Amino acid sequence: MPILSAVQHRAETHPLQLAVQIGDDQLSYAQLRNAVLKRLSGTPLGRSRPAGPAVVSQPNGLEFVVQFLAGVAGGGSVAVLDPGWPAEQQAEVTARLSRLGTAPASTVPETVLTDGPPESTFLYGFTSGTTALPKAFRRTRRSWQQSFSRSAEVLGLTRHDSTLAPGPLSASLNLYALAESLHVGATFHALPSFDVASALDCIENHGITRLVAVPAVLRMLAQRGLAANRLCQGVTGIVSGGAKLDRDTTRLLQRWAPAATLFTYYGAAELGFVSVTALAPGQVPEPTETAVGLPFPGVRIRIVDQDDEPVAPGAAGIIQVASGLVCDGYLWDDDGTAFHRRGAWCTVGDHGFLDGAGVLHHLGRSHDMIVSAGSNVYPQEVEAALQSAPGVRAAVVTGLPDGSRGSRVVAAVLADADLLAGTDLDAAGLRAVCSAALAAPKRPHDYYRLSELPLTAAGKVSRSVLGRWIKQGDPRVVRIR
Repeated sequence: MPILSAVQHRAETHPLQLAVQIGDDQLSYAQLRNAVLKRLSGTPLGRSRPAGPAVVSQPNGLEFVVQFLAGVAGGGSVAVLDPGWPAEQQAEVTARLSRLGTAPASTVPETVLTDGPPESTFLYGFTSGTTALPKAFRRTRRSWQQSFSRSAEVLGLTRHDSTLAPGPLSASLNLYALAESLHVGATFHALPSFDVASALDCIENHGITRLVAVPAVLRMLAQRGLAANRLCQGVTGIVSGGAKLDRDTTRLLQRWAPAATLFTYYGAAELGFVSVTALAPGQVPEPTETAVGLPFPGVRIRIVDQDDEPVAPGAAGIIQVASGLVCDGYLWDDDGTAFHRRGAWCTVGDHGFLDGAGVLHHLGRSHDMIVSAGSNVYPQEVEAALQSAPGVRAAVVTGLPDGSRGSRVVAAVLADADLLAGTDLDAAGLRAVCSAALAAPKRPHDYYRLSELPLTAAGKVSRSVLGRWIKQGDPRVVRIR
């Protein structure tokens, strides 16, 4: 992971260049190097590091950046915890990490930042979106070394860019954006905490050329910017990850940032990049909501059945990938279902298919699949049908317990803000759209209207949150008839 060497080099050749700015706080490359070296000076050379990886559990700020870089310097490793986790969960994860053993003695010189061996572990990341104890996975430096050069080329990152990632740095999407920016010698911006107005101000006042965020965040920025007539003409690249970028959000982004190429990638924290699409300014988006692009450079993709046997072209099954970007597996509670490896092929249980052009279509995680009256229903297929309905801006589909069917399919829609006065979405119209596009077992039994999208703390649309809202009678979701 050539981050430290890159920071050291940039500090020597361009010491005054801005490296990182978070809110009003900033560090040049020379200041960043010196801050990391000062932190490292507290660990004398030749002395072993504490047992287990260094734990970083910080809100967004320069302290997070310095702790992270100091932790991975030399042969060190870091575990990045979400500071929003409950205290008991933080303590349990930290205790487990401390039992991993003592790391090798530091070999970092007092005046120079260096990176450790390529095959050594540098990062412990965590699964999210569950109330259970998160699983920890480990990554080698080589996995990110291989990823950096490819992602910079594919996602349009150069040393002249100023990237804004407005989400939490503890999330893998934003942490990688920080690391790749430092790797190429560019400038990285973040916010102390997410705020739409602050993000728009940052874009306008700090020469931001590149945005990295999940679709829900990008949608909020585009909507607010368009409403206030604040177009971001200087942004030339927008990178969306963590979820599928729907067509409506794509069109909003094209209006708000007319000079930007829209890069959307599919992947997972455990797998790294899997596939990618690039939409040039003004280019019409693909009509399908399931396509997630061609394989990322150096990545092979295949679709298999439950017995790991390849399926026929166009048939749905489990997505498997083979690449050097994959993690090394979990540290605890690995039941073989969340991350599975057979030889070179790995999966996180996502389902999809490859079309005739080799484009990957993503249908959702295995735990998202709804089994209703013996039929397998992929929520993303149903969502795609609903999003074609007039007046529907977004759709979320989940399964609820049902005594006779096992699960019943339910759908919730967010209305388009541009609906004509006096019109509304009704269940009859939504049923007609689904009847025309879907086989009978895939059609929702109940329909709901959303006042806002059900999101996780990381800003991702969550089907489980929708299910919880419906069960609890949350006012943000109301049944329509």
